[in-house]
Amino acid sequence: MMECMAVLLEKDLGRGRLAFEQWRAAARESLASLPPTAPDAAIGINPTLPRSVWAMAVRYSLMLLERRAPGPGVEVRVAPWGAIKILDGPESDPHNLTPPDVIELDPDVWLRLACGITTWAQEKEAGHISAVGERDDLSDLLPLTRQP
Repeated sequence: MMECMAVLLEKDLGRGRLAFEQWRAAARESLASLPPTAPDAAIGINPTLPRSVWAMAVRYSLMLLERRAPGPGVEVRVAPWGAIKILDGPESDPHNLTPPDVIELDPDVWLRLACGITTWAQEKEAGHISAVGERDDLSDLLPLTRQP
């Protein structure tokens, strides 16, 4: 059985948490500036932050998801910064290391979901989520943070 490589090193937890909080704050600021008559405008939120902040925010949030729902059954990919396996279920075939369920998201989509800026249904309807397999909905696990 192949073990997943840590998406974030222990020594980088503080930097990851800070980057995630920075991304969330910037996204919420953008959200607050949207007109209330444009409820789906949140799908376009994409804060202008340094690439290093995005990378650490993605890695930290994937680590949070991995801790919330450990297991080998579903691979969640947020290219180019991370991929994790979560949830119980069938593991990947030893000849094909991809599990039967794969979810792929762009970093902006993933972070909006992780922070509760948008919902799984909104992003799925907009065509922003690529999911293959029976377990193609992570809405029960998101957002990863509590809303104030």
